[in-house]
Amino acid sequence: MQNLKNTVLMHKKSIIMLLALTLFLGFAIIAQAFVMTDIIDGVFLKNQSFEAVIPLLAWLLVILFVRACSDYFSKRIGVSLASSVKRDVRKNLLSKYANQSVFLAEKGQTGKKVSMLLDGVDEMDSFYSQFIPQVMQSAFVPLLALIVIFTQHVNSGLILLVSAPFIPIYMIVIGIKTQKKAEEKLEKLASFSGTFLDTMKGLVSLKLFSKTKQQKDEIEKSSNSFRDTTMDILRIAFTQSFALELISMLSIGLVALELAIQLIIYESISFFTAFMILILVPEFYTALKELGTTFHNGRSSMGAAKKVLEEFDEADTLSQWGQKEWSKQDAPPTIKLDSLQFSYPDSTFRLQVSQADLLPKQKIAIVGASGSGKTTLLNVLAGMITPEQGFITVNGEKLSSYSEASWLSQLAYISQNPYIFSGTIAENITMGNSEAVETTAIQKAATLAGVAPLIESLESAYQTRIGEAGRGLSSGEKQRISISRAFLKDPKVVLLDEPTRGLDLATEKILQQSIKKLNETATVIVVAHRLHTIKTADQILFMENGLLKAVGTHDALLESLPAYRRMVTIQQGGVDV
Repeated sequence: MQNLKNTVLMHKKSIIMLLALTLFLGFAIIAQAFVMTDIIDGVFLKNQSFEAVIPLLAWLLVILFVRACSDYFSKRIGVSLASSVKRDVRKNLLSKYANQSVFLAEKGQTGKKVSMLLDGVDEMDSFYSQFIPQVMQSAFVPLLALIVIFTQHVNSGLILLVSAPFIPIYMIVIGIKTQKKAEEKLEKLASFSGTFLDTMKGLVSLKLFSKTKQQKDEIEKSSNSFRDTTMDILRIAFTQSFALELISMLSIGLVALELAIQLIIYESISFFTAFMILILVPEFYTALKELGTTFHNGRSSMGAAKKVLEEFDEADTLSQWGQKEWSKQDAPPTIKLDSLQFSYPDSTFRLQVSQADLLPKQKIAIVGASGSGKTTLLNVLAGMITPEQGFITVNGEKLSSYSEASWLSQLAYISQNPYIFSGTIAENITMGNSEAVETTAIQKAATLAGVAPLIESLESAYQTRIGEAGRGLSSGEKQRISISRAFLKDPKVVLLDEPTRGLDLATEKILQQSIKKLNETATVIVVAHRLHTIKTADQILFMENGLLKAVGTHDALLESLPAYRRMVTIQQGGVDV
């Protein structure tokens, strides 16, 4: 748990202050016991007047004030420490998510990441706000009390020495179980959050396919699993509290019995000694009991912290980038594919591309049957996936030598279902630009994408607000806004993943014109299924079962490749014989 230690060591000032306050608290408890005993002994056994014990009462008031302040400021510093750690961890975790490679960013459920960022980090609180201050107090106060008791009465010290280890031993056993349950609880919460968010996002599809009841049962099952794990942790907590009370009560009773025998029967100790020990013994066990309570919370919190901090250890092994920068003024690049291979975990699919040259300002079509590897190849070109073997060169340099930000700044990726964020149309069009963009540039991009007339017909024009995921827009309108982003970004490489699938002919014609316009300044690589898109391509990459079977023009492949000829025949409405 080195990462957890590092989060503590980063706040040395708070730790030193906690140690100082713990020393004040420990000595205040010992001083309180001596002064209280002195007052009781003086008033009841030595018949001192009230005036005689006023100085002692004043000292007692000061000591109680010091004790209260030490305890208060210890807890305050603990809360401040927890707040600082949570803020730093949340900030760093958010930064890690934001800076992840595209491939890793798309992995996992969104709900799980949100749960880890919010609930997971919040679960870390008690380790810093309660556990650390209490560990310091419970390490010093009982030790100091034990030393004082040994100096006053050895038998009482021996009873404490024999009984005290039962508490930490029990805490360790319970704590290990608690941490495992806490980790399980966080996993259940992340799973529940992911399932719930996925259900909300796909609620319309679930309704259309009459699967709402089935998904409701799935959510209920996930919720019940989280509830059961939470109840298991509470059951452990209640069991621990009972056991700690039992151990401390029996131990205090043994000390009190032994002191009574020594004081009354054998008369071997004084009232002062016996009474002072009786005051210190409960303090001794109270510190250990409080450690037991916070130990439970601390182990639970450590389980959550371990899960959160593991997020920082996730290596970006599937996407490795260099530091080379690519100038915005550079012309569209020459891209070469050489002996690429990639396979998904737990899948028999394997992408294999022997060789292909993609020249500047060409229109390249990637074609093939469903599942042939078209989108996978496009993702490799985008840098979303790093090939296991082989490499991609851009202007003679390996793609991996460029920084991810540099490559993505020259790239526009338009998928079948581009994501439109909640916000204005202008904000969605300009999302690919880090600098301020003038309104005229936004209007020009929308005009080139063929969406300007639609936007300008709206009451608020470019300031019209769009719902989450583009709610209120048709598929064609989402695509045209996505194309507007590309025009505004002015990329050197444009990747399109079947952008016209499911669109009507009029909308498709507009998009085809936009793609043609983009092709004037950029290399366009498109996963295509429409024959007229394929026929106009300068170069066609034909995929079959993950293998790049052939590269060439439409006419050349029609002449030389039977599989391509069959595909074209079916596209034209003919019968493959």
